[in-house]
Amino acid sequence: MRYLVALLAVVGIVVSVMALRVHYMDPALAPPCAVTEKFDCGAVNHSRFAVFPPRTFDEDPKGGHHIPVATLGVVGYALIAALALMGRWWLVFEAAQVGFLFAAFLSYLEAYVLEKWCIYCLWSQGIVTTILVVTIAALVMRWRTSQRLVEAGR
Repeated sequence: MRYLVALLAVVGIVVSVMALRVHYMDPALAPPCAVTEKFDCGAVNHSRFAVFPPRTFDEDPKGGHHIPVATLGVVGYALIAALALMGRWWLVFEAAQVGFLFAAFLSYLEAYVLEKWCIYCLWSQGIVTTILVVTIAALVMRWRTSQRLVEAGR
């Protein structure tokens, strides 16, 4: 299980790096993922929500101290991979929950505020959801194994 979660996290890093590439791309250029009116990674990755904390409406897009959201994805997935390889399942679970909730909030912003979708963001949401489900399964299996050991020791 730990290798599966680590592999999924590496895929998440790759997807986050691809989104980061679009973030630093010239907004005038059409990114490779601008496929329809509703699917436009450039619009999403250049929005005020593409950085943390989000830019204010009157703030210069190049000013301020903001971290691209995709960078947070790279760091988060790297943390999940490291924790999984160390077998620290409860910490993987906690990190996956944070990642899932963060990605869900970004998906909400895409759906209801920006009204545009980024395919990389959707892939990331799917990857972190899968990591969360696999981690829950690993925790349940570990709990069941420990319960059997307790019962066998009686």
